[in-house]
Amino acid sequence: MFKRIKEYILENTGILIRLDDIAENMNWSLMEKSEILFDKYKIKPVLGVIPQNQDKELLSYPKRDDFWEKVRGWRDKGWNISMHGLTHVYDTETNKKDYFSYGGKSEFYGHPIEVQSERIKSGLRKFKEEKLNIKSFFAPNHTYDLNTFSALKENGINQIIDGYGLMPYEENGIKFMPQLFYKVHALPFGIQSTQIHLNYWTQKDFGNFENFIEKNHRSIINYDDAIKKVSDKLTFKLIKLLVKSTLKTKRIFSNFKS
Repeated sequence: MFKRIKEYILENTGILIRLDDIAENMNWSLMEKSEILFDKYKIKPVLGVIPQNQDKELLSYPKRDDFWEKVRGWRDKGWNISMHGLTHVYDTETNKKDYFSYGGKSEFYGHPIEVQSERIKSGLRKFKEEKLNIKSFFAPNHTYDLNTFSALKENGINQIIDGYGLMPYEENGIKFMPQLFYKVHALPFGIQSTQIHLNYWTQKDFGNFENFIEKNHRSIINYDDAIKKVSDKLTFKLIKLLVKSTLKTKRIFSNFKS
C-alpha cells in the first residue's frame, strides 16, 4: 500500500520551468547562462515569447537581431514555445474583476471578443511567418476574461499556463497548467509551473536558481508530460478552490501591509 502511495506521489509531482517575457530585447547574458544550465540537466522549459514586443521597459534591454532564428533553435531542442500576449502593452484596468482576480492592468481583459481575437490572430501570424507552431498561451499579468478564452479557442488554442490548484485541470473548454508562486518553489506533491523573469534577476538570483535546479532537476518535467496530467477529480477541484482562496487572501494581506 505504501509503495503504491509513493508511486502515486512520484507520478503526480513535477515542476515545469516557465520563462516569461522572451523577446528580441531582454537580458541575454542570463538567458545564455540559463540555456547552458538547461542543457546540462536536459531540461526543456516553456518560453513565453512576445510576438510583437512594444513594451517600452522591455525595449530598453539589449536586442538580438537573430532572435527568431534562436527561438527556432530552442524549439528544435524540444523546448516549448508559448505565446505570451501580443505586444505586452497594457491598455485596460481589471479592478480585480479578471478571471483569476489578480487585479492590475491587462492587454486582454475587458476588450470585446473581436479585439481579443484579432490580437491573438496577429500574434499567431507572426509565429507562422517564423515557422513556429503555437499550442499554448499565457497573458501578461495573468489577466483574462471569458472573452479571452473564447478568442483563444476560436484561433485553435485551448491550453493556458496559468491557474490555481495542484494539478492541471480543464475549465471553460481550456486546459490550465497551474502557476502559483512568484518565486521558485518545489512542492512535495502536485504539478506546477514556475514564473521566471530573467530581465529582473541579479547574478545572485541566478545563482539561487542554479542551486535550485541542481537540487531539484529530477523533479523537473516538460510541458507535454505536464499537460497530460489534467485531472477533474473532485478532490483536486476542492484543493483548487482552497489554493485559490489561500493565495488570494495572502495577496490581499501583502498589499495591506505594504
